[in-house]
Amino acid sequence: MIEPSYFNMNQRNRHIQKLLDQELISKEQETTIHNYFSLGIFSLRNELLFLLYLSVLLFTSGVGVLIYKNIDTIGHSIILMVLFALIVVSYYFSFKKSKGFSKEDVDFENPIYNYLVLLATILSCTFMGYIQFQYKIFGSHFEISIWISAFIAFATAYYFNNKSALSIGLTALATSLGITLTPKTLIDNEIYWNENLSYYGLILGLLILLWAIYAQGIQLKKHFDLVLITFALHLISICCIAGFINDYWYIFPLPMTLSFYYFYHKSFTIPAISIYVFNIIYAYIGFNIFLVRAFEACNFNDLWVALIYLYPFYFVGSIVLFIKAIKKFNTKTNDSIQ
Repeated sequence: MIEPSYFNMNQRNRHIQKLLDQELISKEQETTIHNYFSLGIFSLRNELLFLLYLSVLLFTSGVGVLIYKNIDTIGHSIILMVLFALIVVSYYFSFKKSKGFSKEDVDFENPIYNYLVLLATILSCTFMGYIQFQYKIFGSHFEISIWISAFIAFATAYYFNNKSALSIGLTALATSLGITLTPKTLIDNEIYWNENLSYYGLILGLLILLWAIYAQGIQLKKHFDLVLITFALHLISICCIAGFINDYWYIFPLPMTLSFYYFYHKSFTIPAISIYVFNIIYAYIGFNIFLVRAFEACNFNDLWVALIYLYPFYFVGSIVLFIKAIKKFNTKTNDSIQ
């Protein structure tokens, strides 16, 4: 369902008028709709849910700070027991109020329990990381504890229908390979100068994408598609861009092109403007790096001076085309819901 807030007043009026012209609503219903929007009523639900989400993050952060500052006085065993007790209590009430596993979008009757599930997932990952760091139960194989955390997060996500837990599981998988896609790591070029990470990330992104396609085919949590596609897009695109910087850059134009083609059409299918915009930005960055590497490989040194003069026009033209592309997306997606 498309919320009214997605449209400005002119767009909303056009949609209402079209419904009236097609005799899908009466004149009285049109008047009622206009009167409703003129009241300026809004719901506090999203604001309250955001505060709940923030409270979970603050609580888990507070637990981390408390452990860090009092580790010598509290003791590791006590901390682990408290964490385990909180996890058991959180999962107990989550299972008690859950409607059970379903392939469909089945939610709790009370949305508060979604945040209890999120709390249980975060604490479970914290517990696994803590016990491995302190007691090294898996020896030097720290990635095993991360895989277990990812499994717990995925199981929680699919059983309790929780997208936040799914995001945690996907992040844990990427972390187990040594990939951390944070603004800091991107600025510090950690992924760009480690050639193996670009290959690992590309493979993981493809596996996530294949799982998303398979899950759609068997009708398993179809509403998870946006989360899976978003992670796959970022992993595949960033790793392809990283590949352009490394020595074997010439093998990455094909996967980058195929990735752009797939996510371009997928953004209209979902529809999701975030996928559309990021896909265009990644493709633009990758294309420019590819041009530079191609010119370097072909020794077109004389063209660099001409390119410097042409660059302002190229940059302005890129902005104009980007704006037109966004307008095209909005036009197509708005037409599809009429």
